[in-house]
Parts: sequence; C-alpha cells; structure tokens
Amino acid sequence: MSALFCTTTARAFIRSTNLRPGTRRLAVRTLSSSGGEPEQTTESAPPPPEETWEDVPQDFYDIIVSGGGMVGAAMALALGSDPVLLGRKILMLDGGPRRVLTQVPDSFSSRVCSLTPGTVQLLQDIGAWDHINKMRVRPYKRMQVWDACSDAMITFDRDDLNEDIAHIVENDVILSGLMQQLDGMQGLVNVMFDTKVKGYKLPSKAADGEESPWARVILEDGRALDTRLLIGADGPKSLLRQTANIRQMSWSYSQAGVVATLKLSEPTVNNVAWQRFLPTGPIAMLPLSETHSNLVWSTSAEDAEMLLQMQAEEFVEAVNSAFWQDYKREAAVDSAVQTVQSILSTISPGGTSARQLPPSVSDVDEDSRAMFPLGLGHSTQYVKHRMAIIGDAAHRVHPMAGQGVNLGFGDVSCLRQVVSDAEAAGEDIGSVDRLLEYETKRQQAVIPMMAAIEGLHRLYSSDNPALVLLRSVGLQFTNAIKPLKNEIMGFASK
Repeated sequence: MSALFCTTTARAFIRSTNLRPGTRRLAVRTLSSSGGEPEQTTESAPPPPEETWEDVPQDFYDIIVSGGGMVGAAMALALGSDPVLLGRKILMLDGGPRRVLTQVPDSFSSRVCSLTPGTVQLLQDIGAWDHINKMRVRPYKRMQVWDACSDAMITFDRDDLNEDIAHIVENDVILSGLMQQLDGMQGLVNVMFDTKVKGYKLPSKAADGEESPWARVILEDGRALDTRLLIGADGPKSLLRQTANIRQMSWSYSQAGVVATLKLSEPTVNNVAWQRFLPTGPIAMLPLSETHSNLVWSTSAEDAEMLLQMQAEEFVEAVNSAFWQDYKREAAVDSAVQTVQSILSTISPGGTSARQLPPSVSDVDEDSRAMFPLGLGHSTQYVKHRMAIIGDAAHRVHPMAGQGVNLGFGDVSCLRQVVSDAEAAGEDIGSVDRLLEYETKRQQAVIPMMAAIEGLHRLYSSDNPALVLLRSVGLQFTNAIKPLKNEIMGFASK
C-alpha cells in the first residue's frame, strides 16, 4: 500500500502507450534495464529430456498447472470452478505433499501475506475463502507510514467506510484453505502430489506433422503428460520459463528481509499496520491478533545476519528502537516540513491526522526469525504458444508494498478470464494469439507497480537532505488530499 502513492503517474504512462503486441515487450525491456545495477539474465534452459515425442506413454489434459503453491492452487481452482470449462480435463502438479492444517497451531508462522480486497474476492469466487476465514485471519482498517528522517507521514483509514484495507493471513493458512477446496473439486480438477517434473517440451506455433502440436510435461518417474495449455506457477527459478528461453531482467537490492513473530507488551485492538522508512530500509509491523504482530524488516544483508544472531532481549530492543528512536534530522528540512504542514492544515483542516506510535514489543517467538534476500525480477514475456507463466515465475517485487502475492492472484483472475473467453468463443485456449491478451493486461498492471516500488526504494534509500525534503513534502501533500488517497487505496485494493 505504501508504495502506491506514486503508481498513478506510472500507470497513466503505461495506458498512454496503448501497448500493442508489436511494442509490448520493448516497453518491458526498457523498464527492466533502467536504474539500479540490473543483471540482465537470459537463463540457460536445461537440456530437454532425450526421449522423442513418441518414446514415452502419455496422458492428455486440456490444461496443466505446474506448481502447487498459493498461486498455482488458486489457478487450478479458478479454472476448475469456471462453468464454461466444465468437462475439460484440468491437472495440477505439486512437487511436495498435500499440505492441509488438521488444526490451527497455537503459534503463528512468520511468513504472512497482506491480502487485498481484490484477492479476497477471488478467493471467495473460487470457494477457498470460507476455509481460510474459519482458520485464522486478521483484518486491519488503518495503515500509518512515516519517515524516520522527518515528521512526514501518511495514513490510510477505512473506519468511515466500515471496510477493511486488507487481511493479514499466514501462508500456511492460505495454502491449507486452497487445498481443502481442491479436495471438494474431485472430478473437476485432478491433483498429483509428490510429483517431480523432469522437463518440458514446447511446440512451435507452426508445428508440422512430425512434431506434436501439444506442450508436454515429462515427469521424473518417466511418464509424459500432453496438454493444450501449460501454466507455469513454479516460482522465481521457473523451469518452464527457462525451457521456453524467456529472458528475465533481475537485480539484487543487496538487502535482506527479516521476518519474525512479535509478542506485544499488552493486549490491544491491533487493527493498524505500521511501516516506518529507516535510513537502512523499511520496517513494518502487521497485526496477527490482540497479542501478536508480524515483523518485516528490510535492511542490509550484514545487519539482517546480526538481527538473526541476537539474543531475544537484544532483538526486541532493536525492534522497539527502530519504531520509536529519533534519527538524525536536518534543521532546514524540519522547518520546511513544519511550514508545509501548517499551510496544509489551514487549507484542509480535516485532511491531516496526528501521528500515532505502534505498540511496544515485549518478546519474539522462539524460532520465528528468518531472513531472505531481496531483489526484483521481471520476465520479458509471460506467454508463448501453449504456455503461460504466473506469479513469481513471471515477476518478483520488493516486499515494502506487500503486493507480491496479490500480483500473482491478479494473474490468476486475468488468465482464467482469457481462457474462459477463448473456450466460449470456440477458440484454441493454448493459442499464443489469445494468450497475448493475458500478457498485455497483466503487464499494464504489473509494470506500474514495479516502477513505483523501485522509485520508492531509491527515494527512501538516501538521507540526502534534498531528497528527504522532496519525499517529505510529497508525502504530506498526498496525506492531505483525501480523493488522491482514496484513488491510491482503490488501485491497491484490486
């Protein structure tokens, strides 16, 4: 959410280009190679399995989803629950075991997602939300974002709308809810657990009589599965993306994210999400219950390692200091920020609100601390003939905006509609001409988001007084203009 106040301009630019199939990927390459120190990687595809098309016995499915994580499972459910696709053979492949929580554990997992209203609507549509909601979710109605180098802040508040900004849900709970719904889809969606993929074979659009017209999945046990449409939900190191020779533009932020489950000093309503931009990176506290919150702290890899090695008491002190401590200020910046604040308060008396402080932390759950590297990645193509990639296989973003999994669920909604429309029109659901519609629409949504997140990362990675003043004034003006904030919330809710 916090990264989205600058998406409006980026989104307008993408719309204004009116991307056509001939120009679409050029726009992606231009964005992906700009800024930072990008590692423009064309991943080397693994050698294809040696078997010929005729060598291996095969089964045929209309659609195969390769990958049984949150996004892959949602994709399988979305296709299986579409009445237009009734009667089509749909298969989901999962390399791991079936993951269903027989009971919700007392402790919280430190890997959570902030699910937007648009994502919740999708989960309701495919029948998984009721399972998730019965386990453990935590909605929040307010979000406060502020700068450690000035008094600038912005709040997003939906108390007056009686709506939730988002829901914090543990990854394990989301996946369990999706799996429970899949259990009830027998006959509509086939699922193979503990099934490892050895490789893929993809046909060209103009396959001749000697080449199979279908995409093929070759499993490690020797079986082969043919399909009209192969959907890759196989993560950031996607084997399908590599096999298709799709380039991915990526770079590292030279940072790591530290996650943990925090125990609060005292019970509270805890319906606010807190985020503070520190000189070393953003830190966020997300509500889990009246007594616990989730921590997401982006910092240097060296500092992240130190945070993991700290004793619990030392770690708790570091977290509290990160949210409460006063950092070095520039007198000129503070004076300018206060002047702007006074002007805005006069122009829009009800447009500003007083800054609040997050609850203090008393402990950290044992073994809940973990770290992961931060980076950005974007595939120059999302589709080829008879294949599409979704979720982390297609794009990866910084967690500061909490939009990673929501972008993946957005892929699910879009691709389901494209496939359904093709089926209803009697067209080939695996034709690249039809699949390009999915690619275009999703790039128009993903690229502005990635541009905004990258811009914010750069803007808040410096304590240069000029940049601090620029971002502080921008944050103040955005906070004072309610229609603009509502527009940002509406965009982020999709």
